[in-house]
Parts: sequence; C-alpha cells; structure tokens
Amino acid sequence: MIIKPDYNLKCVYDIDLDELSNQGIKVIMFDLDSTIMISKSGCYRPETEEWLKEVQEKFIIAVISNNKSEEYINKVKNISDFDVIGHASKPNPKKMKKYLESLGVSPKEAVMVGDRPLTDIVAGKLLGCKTILVDSINAENENVPTRCVRWLERRVIR
Repeated sequence: MIIKPDYNLKCVYDIDLDELSNQGIKVIMFDLDSTIMISKSGCYRPETEEWLKEVQEKFIIAVISNNKSEEYINKVKNISDFDVIGHASKPNPKKMKKYLESLGVSPKEAVMVGDRPLTDIVAGKLLGCKTILVDSINAENENVPTRCVRWLERRVIR
C-alpha cells in the first residue's frame, strides 16, 4: 500500500539511527512542520536541536517542506545547518529526487520522515526510499480537529 510507511513510530526521537545506518541509509529527509518543528513556530525545541546534531554525525539531513512562504523557509534556513527546501509539492517526489541526485545518492540510500501519510509517506514511496511516519512533535497541544484528522489517517494505513 502506497500510504503504509515502512516504520510507524511515536516520535522522531524513536528512530533507530543505528538500524538505518546498518541498512545503508545515507540521507534522512524530514518534513518540517509538526515533524521536527512545532507547526509554523520557526524554531526548534532545544531537545530537537540536540537530537538533530546526533543525527548529523551519521547522516546527511535535509528538510523537505510543502510550506510556500519564502520568509518562513528562510527563517528556518537561518537556524539550520543543513539543507532546507520549501515549496516541495509533496506527494510529488520531484524536488526530493533532484536533491538526492545533487548528492549522488540513490533513493534506496535515503529515508523520508514525516507526520502525514498522504503527503510525506506517499512522496517517499513514489521516490522509492524508506519511509517513517511519526506523530506530531506537538501532539499533546494540537487542536481537536487536527487530532481527529491524524487519527483517521492512521486508521486508513493499518
């Protein structure tokens, strides 16, 4: 099933980095809002910053976001020491593919991590890379309609 992730985890911190490394993964592409950053906040939580530093010790990191705001994406670029790509149009994998080609990395050596099955996971599957679905980094504070949509999406992929 194209929306079923390879891994379905509670949060990004649960990703087994050693396992991915042992599988030959070189690049981890993250969705931005609700995956590694509270949606539209423009800043990382301190624990996320520390965790991303750990990830960078083993992998190339990129953010692949559907956000179209140049101002917002530039704000995130200014606080990130890895590539940040906005206006990605996921689930279309075109920008992800172009990014991996620029690195000389095949999709089989990459993983897409995101909080939305219909954009992040489908984009990764169409690209041909591994996929990891995580809950929102701010799940405990999301509004009821958003939580309901997330619950429905996850029911579909079971």
